[in-house]
Amino acid sequence: MAKLRITKRKVSGGTLAFIGYMLSPLSWWNDLFVNWPLALVCAWVVSWFYQPAFTASLIIAYWLTNVLGFVLMQKGGAKIISEVDVPYSRKALYRDLAISLLYTLLIVALVKWGVIGPIQETVQKIQHFIHRS
Repeated sequence: MAKLRITKRKVSGGTLAFIGYMLSPLSWWNDLFVNWPLALVCAWVVSWFYQPAFTASLIIAYWLTNVLGFVLMQKGGAKIISEVDVPYSRKALYRDLAISLLYTLLIVALVKWGVIGPIQETVQKIQHFIHRS
């Protein structure tokens, strides 16, 4: 039986890859339960100070979480597989940006349709719904 060799590099690479996966849009639940809430909280914080910046800050925060997820997955996987650090390529960055763009279009549509909005509007909708019931 081959002895399992777990190195500090592999553990740290696995941790990076896991965090990256949690931030990446590779499965619907990651986006729904990780990226969207993080981006929404960031947008709420920004819109608390300047409400017209809600949509832009939501998109920027969402993009950052997605791209960071892909970068962390790439870096973590490289740490697990190789003994030396592999640079993040321009091609990988472009691919990650294209995927994030598709998800961004969905976010913009949800904002435009009124499904999500600034925290003040969201609280008002919830209060209106509660009092109406």
